Amino acid sequence: MTKPRSPSPLPTVPMDGVDESTWLDVIQKMDEVYTRLIDDEVELEKKNSELEQSQQFIFSVLTSMSDVLVVCNEAGRIEQANAALCELVGRSEDQLRGTRLDELLADDASVAQARAAMTKPDAPRKGEAIELNLLDRHGKQVSVDANCTPRMGANGRRVGTVWVGRPTAELKRAYQEMRTAHEALKRTQQQLLHSEKMASLGQLVAGVAHELNNPISFVLGNVHALRKYCDRLQTYMAALHAHTDEPTLQALRQKLRIEHLLADLPSLIEGTLEGAQRTADIVHSLKRFSAMDSEERVPVNLADVVDRAIHWVQKGYTHPVAVHWQKSEKGEPCRVTGSAGQLQQVVMNLVQNAFDAVVSASCPQPGVWVSIACADGLARLTVRDNGPGIPPEHLLRIFDPFFTTKPVGKGTGLGLSISYGIVEQHGGRLSARNAEQGAEFWMELPLAV
Repeated sequence: MTKPRSPSPLPTVPMDGVDESTWLDVIQKMDEVYTRLIDDEVELEKKNSELEQSQQFIFSVLTSMSDVLVVCNEAGRIEQANAALCELVGRSEDQLRGTRLDELLADDASVAQARAAMTKPDAPRKGEAIELNLLDRHGKQVSVDANCTPRMGANGRRVGTVWVGRPTAELKRAYQEMRTAHEALKRTQQQLLHSEKMASLGQLVAGVAHELNNPISFVLGNVHALRKYCDRLQTYMAALHAHTDEPTLQALRQKLRIEHLLADLPSLIEGTLEGAQRTADIVHSLKRFSAMDSEERVPVNLADVVDRAIHWVQKGYTHPVAVHWQKSEKGEPCRVTGSAGQLQQVVMNLVQNAFDAVVSASCPQPGVWVSIACADGLARLTVRDNGPGIPPEHLLRIFDPFFTTKPVGKGTGLGLSISYGIVEQHGGRLSARNAEQGAEFWMELPLAV
């Protein structure tokens, strides 16, 4: 800073009409001006220092930005670019300054989009998102999710455009990898659900065999009877074709009991068809339960699901267990939205666990209580047994994967964990507690709209 010259001393030569007090006033004014000049120069240096600090701060921010930034004038020529863009395209800021933004774009579609955004008269002040393709330092195409914001001058007129963009190639690759992993996880989960379902079905093989044995035996017996009737009819028809005399035919007719045979044929055929249909229904039900469940959600009558689950679990146990099944008090069907196969898997697991609890504990009067109630937009299914209950230390772990209190080979420890996940996916919840006697599980699901 240049130091101002000191005020001149008082003139030694007297001047007409000017006394000493006048010179003192002049010197005082000069001192005030000198002091003000010093203060202004100090303030100016302070402002220059603050401006330099602001410029350094802005430069450091622009340099540390991972997103690319480009400032263009009205003609679309680059006025400023940050370090991220320079590194991406392999040019310095001096090389970029003055070039057209078009030169950095990889295709005609990006050029057209960029020009349209920079010349739009009613561009929003908050900017608009545009996906552009840039050319990197190796001449490869890089996708950039850019935001175009108009730059306004002091008079409120648009003087250029500010572009801020983020290369999305890494994000897209990460998203694709995440999506692939998610699909693999979904497939694994579906396979786990199916494996657990097959494990449950394996425990019911004895009941299934018994269930199939009745209609098949019925059909087999009817077919044997039909074969005997067929032999009798063939014998009688052979006598007819041989033109046997009437008395002999009459005697043969009575011996072969043709009238009884003809009267019995309709009921035999009807019974055979009924047994075959019953067998087909059982096989269809097994196929439906064992099939891989689709993710389609449809209205399901929860009472029908419980009926099937109780039926199959009862068939799989040789020990008699009393099942007290109470449907909705109002008699109306409780319909929920979901997968019937998955919900049946949950209910079968709950009922089967209740059966296991009372059978393994050798209860004198083993019983399982199942009920459904619909209220406040929810369907609530409760399964309770009169077994020994759940030990308190196991209550917090009852839904953990692979946690089981059953002996090795008797359970996988996945049933309740998978059931919990299925109910959660259906927008409901599955809980457990100890009742006054035995354990109680309840499942809540939103009613179908």
